[in-house]
Amino acid sequence: MGAQNLAVACGALALCLALTGATNPGFVVRITQAGLDYAHQQGIAVLEKELAQLKLPDISGDFRIRHVGKVHYEISRLDLRSFHLPYSRISLVPNMGLQVSISNAFAEVDGNWRVKLHFIRDHGSFDLMVENVYIKIILKLGNDASGKPTIDTSDCSTRISKVRVHFSGKFGWLYNLFYSAIESRFREILESKVCESVVTSVRSDLQPYLRTLPVTARIDAMAGIDYSLVAPPTATTQSLDVDLKGEFFSLAHRSAVPFSPLALAFPSDHDRMVYFGASSYFFNTAGFVYHAAGALVFEITDSMIPKDVEFHLNTSTFSAFVPQLEKMYPDMLMKLRLSAPSAPFLNIGPGGLSLKPVVDIQAYAILPNSSLAPLFLLSLTSNVSAVIDVKSGHIVGSLKVGRMKLSLKYSDVGTFQVRMLQSIVNIVASNILLPRLNDRLDQGFPLPLPDRVQLSNILVRFHQNFLLLGADVHYQSAPEMEIKRREGPRAPKMPPSPLPSPWPRRRS
Repeated sequence: MGAQNLAVACGALALCLALTGATNPGFVVRITQAGLDYAHQQGIAVLEKELAQLKLPDISGDFRIRHVGKVHYEISRLDLRSFHLPYSRISLVPNMGLQVSISNAFAEVDGNWRVKLHFIRDHGSFDLMVENVYIKIILKLGNDASGKPTIDTSDCSTRISKVRVHFSGKFGWLYNLFYSAIESRFREILESKVCESVVTSVRSDLQPYLRTLPVTARIDAMAGIDYSLVAPPTATTQSLDVDLKGEFFSLAHRSAVPFSPLALAFPSDHDRMVYFGASSYFFNTAGFVYHAAGALVFEITDSMIPKDVEFHLNTSTFSAFVPQLEKMYPDMLMKLRLSAPSAPFLNIGPGGLSLKPVVDIQAYAILPNSSLAPLFLLSLTSNVSAVIDVKSGHIVGSLKVGRMKLSLKYSDVGTFQVRMLQSIVNIVASNILLPRLNDRLDQGFPLPLPDRVQLSNILVRFHQNFLLLGADVHYQSAPEMEIKRREGPRAPKMPPSPLPSPWPRRRS
């Protein structure tokens, strides 16, 4: 009894550990029935071409006719002229994968025949029509060790209901004698060949295409995104869900993120072909990586002040707010160094996407020998909101800054009224810092898309702890891509630069 209780306790502990160790995805892709139907159309077109190229073997054999004797026949040069799949559908099989059902398919075959019965020899050609072909395919979905999706045929069956043959030749009664033997042999061979072609097409066409889904996406010289699958795709009654790691990482040194993704309560929307769920974890790992890399540092000098702004970044301007500057560092240029003391943390809720960054502003005087003299250190806090969109398969955005609050953390030039600097900080933030951040965000971060897929009819919604993006899909065929290539790009696309973007050159 004690051993049994111990076994139960160990089992419960193992289950708890397994549940605790389960990792929530940072990014989720949901393919709806509409999306599967579109993908199915593309796949059936490929399969139809593959089946039309089937190579059928020659058929020969003997059979005995009562009171007549042995008949030898040969069927050769079988040519499958066409194979049509007019009716088909794809359906979700919960906890298994996908099922493709094809009905009322038909094919046309021609070839040569030869027959020998005692002294009677004859040969000719024939036309064969295969009708009411039914094909059922079960596709199993998974993921490999690298996190890429996998697909294979777990079951395939073909049933041919009707075969009609028209022979050309003189001895009609003789053809009817061996028709049944040929019909059964041909039915058996074609049913086998169809499933062989299906298995080959899935492995040689569909599986390699799925592997074009990027497991990692390089963003710039500092960071990339991990889009590897954390579990096999899950089929439900309404959609196919793919859980991805959804995590930014450093290209120089990958380290563990000190926080975990929360579970996403995905809505039951099915108006679009595909939905992307980008969690707050996904975005916050970006802030963590760039902060750890020292990228969230911005230096502003006088040369960056817009020409239409009527002040200069020098001690003469700031002495109106900090009187000691005129005595200690008369008429010297200044430099502002903006940095984040900690990684910015973004929040997503039904009302939108927001963050409250804290920025340290260290002011320096630039001495005649170009060295820097520290002046004061300010702390800036502000409410920032973001507008999100999708452009060319990338999540793009722009920031809007709300009310900013300044406080003095340290001063080397005595005390002063910090609120007097508010207008200058507003100008620096709105005219210099924000445009450069938005330029970088406008380049965007790539969504996990396989080759040749374009998105349209974009939908953007905010939910608790994640951003929901919906879209319809268009697959660009090779001819379409060739036409687009000949037309040429509409506008040159600059490669993304590391964050932060390089500052402009000094004005002359």
